[in-house]
Amino acid sequence: MATQETAQRARHGGREARRRERTQKAAGLGRPYILRNIPTYDILSEENLERIERAADRILAETGIAFRDDPVALDLWREAGATVEGELVKFEPGMLREILRSAPAEFTQHARNPENSVRIGGRNVVFAPAYGSPFVMDLDRGRRFGTLQDFQNFVKLAQSSPWLHHSGGTICEPTDVPVNKRHLDMVYAHLRYSDRCFMGSVTAEERSEDSIEMARLVFGHDFVDENCVILGNINVNSPLVWDGTMTKSLRAYASANQAAVVVPFILGGAMGPVTNAGAIAQSLAETMAGCALTQLVRKGAPVIFGNFLSSTQLKTGSPTFGTPEPAIGSMVVGQLCRRLNLPMRCSGNFTTSKLPDAQAMTEGMMSMLAAIHCGTNFILHSAGWLDGALSMSYEKFMLDADVCGALHTYLDGITIDDNQLALDAFAEVGPGNHFFGSAHTLANYQTAYWESETADNAPFEQWELAGGDDAATRANRLWKQRLREYEAPPLDPGMDEALKDFVARRKASMADAWY
Repeated sequence: MATQETAQRARHGGREARRRERTQKAAGLGRPYILRNIPTYDILSEENLERIERAADRILAETGIAFRDDPVALDLWREAGATVEGELVKFEPGMLREILRSAPAEFTQHARNPENSVRIGGRNVVFAPAYGSPFVMDLDRGRRFGTLQDFQNFVKLAQSSPWLHHSGGTICEPTDVPVNKRHLDMVYAHLRYSDRCFMGSVTAEERSEDSIEMARLVFGHDFVDENCVILGNINVNSPLVWDGTMTKSLRAYASANQAAVVVPFILGGAMGPVTNAGAIAQSLAETMAGCALTQLVRKGAPVIFGNFLSSTQLKTGSPTFGTPEPAIGSMVVGQLCRRLNLPMRCSGNFTTSKLPDAQAMTEGMMSMLAAIHCGTNFILHSAGWLDGALSMSYEKFMLDADVCGALHTYLDGITIDDNQLALDAFAEVGPGNHFFGSAHTLANYQTAYWESETADNAPFEQWELAGGDDAATRANRLWKQRLREYEAPPLDPGMDEALKDFVARRKASMADAWY
């Protein structure tokens, strides 16, 4: 009996392996990133885009932006010709756009494995996991604080996914490691358990510098000075405040020729106006100021223009995610970003749902498709986001990664050639007959359609007899399988020892801090 069950599992595993191979081949597995073959969706006229730009210029010139606790940033603005009044900086119309002309429209982020390097900007699209959650969730253990093991698991799952292109950054907070030391373990995990591109720490200037130094140990100092190998996600303290923690980290990345991802965080009605156009104008002003600062630090440094619009439940003040207003607002931000000729980062699979359920996937698709259609190049939060960014979900990660697989095919668009038009098939099959056995079907069936790894497309009776599982349950099995099958990519032992030594020395140099 045991032998029969083993044989059945082997046959099932073989079918699954063949199906996975067909699916991945159909969607072009092996691509380190996607080359967009569908147009962006531009919704505003030239006149209305100019009105938003003029509104942003008035905010910059009349209200200004505060740069707190960073005298170096104030000196840079003063030298560039801005008006500096204490910590308040005001900019003449057009000043920031002129500074931003030196920023590259497109750049390569190099991975430890050169085959996994990504191109950011232009028609390129890169998917990265969600970022920053203090909690993790799964169907077995529920919601709990994230640990270093959880962080390592998500790095492994991202590395194992054929549909993600990037290892991400703080995929979840490893709360069992002191706050002032956890960045070392996170960067090491990205470098050890993945050979894809990754993001470093930004929570303090010295942590940013540690992240960059660890990258230098792997890539070499001279290579890092000339090429981007690490990203830093830098957030505005909306409304209209850049605090020193963020600008000092921004300067650390820019001075090392590494890319800052400059992102406002605007919750309508709280950190910005409830009206979409006003929030967009605020976002444009805040983001331009941060992106321009990178060019004052190091002219020509790569930078990514970020966007994070969201709404608020005005009855309670709670943030909401995956709603239609920010989604359509992203379309406009995409148009504005292209007018600046900068790479763009936008929303991902956002939701306020507390479970990997219908609400989670509905809201996630609302914001994810907005990111696709607005022309985003770097999509952070592509997989795992739950609970309004407070929780990283194992099951949602797998469901979202599956969506990313479908989006590979969606972004490929439609090819028009003799094979795709299938005229020979019509001639062979004729009226009233089926195409299943035609030569055209047999030649194309392995790559004709993308197939989901988490959906169940069996007849109802077959699904019911198999246990009647929902998508979250299937995703639960899948992430466990992926971790069982995971194999770490090779890392030169000398590099590994150098990284471990650096981490040990830096940890020994400071007392634990838990806040």
